Amino acid sequence: VIMTSDAGTGIGYSGFRIRGTDANRINITVNGVPVNDSESHTVFWVNMPDFASSVDNIQIQRGAGTSTNGAAAFGATVAMQTQFPKAIWETFYVTLLSTALAVVIGLPLGVLLVAGEKGGVLPLPKALMSILNVIINLLRSIPFLILMIMVFPLSRLIIGTTVGTTATIVPLVVAAFPFVARLVESSLREVDPNIIEAAQSMGATPMQIICKVMIPESVPSLLQNFTIALTTILGYSAMSGIIGGGGLGKIAIDYGYYRYKYLVMFAAVVLLIILVQIFQSLGTHLATKSDKRLKK
Repeated sequence: VIMTSDAGTGIGYSGFRIRGTDANRINITVNGVPVNDSESHTVFWVNMPDFASSVDNIQIQRGAGTSTNGAAAFGATVAMQTQFPKAIWETFYVTLLSTALAVVIGLPLGVLLVAGEKGGVLPLPKALMSILNVIINLLRSIPFLILMIMVFPLSRLIIGTTVGTTATIVPLVVAAFPFVARLVESSLREVDPNIIEAAQSMGATPMQIICKVMIPESVPSLLQNFTIALTTILGYSAMSGIIGGGGLGKIAIDYGYYRYKYLVMFAAVVLLIILVQIFQSLGTHLATKSDKRLKK
């Protein structure tokens, strides 16, 4: 492989070819998408600044290969895979899994905060409620970057390591479930007390009131709040790149900020914004669809 540039620095107008093959006879793809010009079959590398910073692997095949991209594939084929598709997937699954685990822990706690208070459907000892409130408030008050470091022993105990994409799930859940608990509490407090009193007058048990009255009546609000939690956790997952977490946050910090490749950092931020828009739009749609007050 021979790489040349006008300035001799690899930046700006550059050329790329494989020995023995004209540059116009090399089919080059990025994540499966051909980048050769449709007429001249040339690849204009000057239009892809900072490209090398995000390349994960390169596969080269000399000679004519199977391709649907025309004459450009007669000499050789170069397939480049960037880290962005993998990073998007890592961010996606870490965000969804962390949110799901945070909801599993935070939903019962939020229910207890409402049902267990004095005058609630399932009153609990005042000391227990005070301890529960203190723990939730304490975890919510710790900045996420500090909390990630504090839960390193827990991450090592559960995952076996403190570095990597999977390891960041533990601090994300620890940071998110108190937030989810407060969101659930606010949603349940919006339920009309008259509906709860009607269920009590008909002899419903506390668990029946919680499972068949309070939670179903607050579904639209819960979906909206879970969407807020999801987008918040997405932002947390990007911050986890500082301690070795994967995803778009790692690309933005390691390959963008630390290497002064601000275009890479900007691209990662744009992808995060797109993910937030997708999650928020989907959550708003589901919340609106489940709201009985909006149905004709």
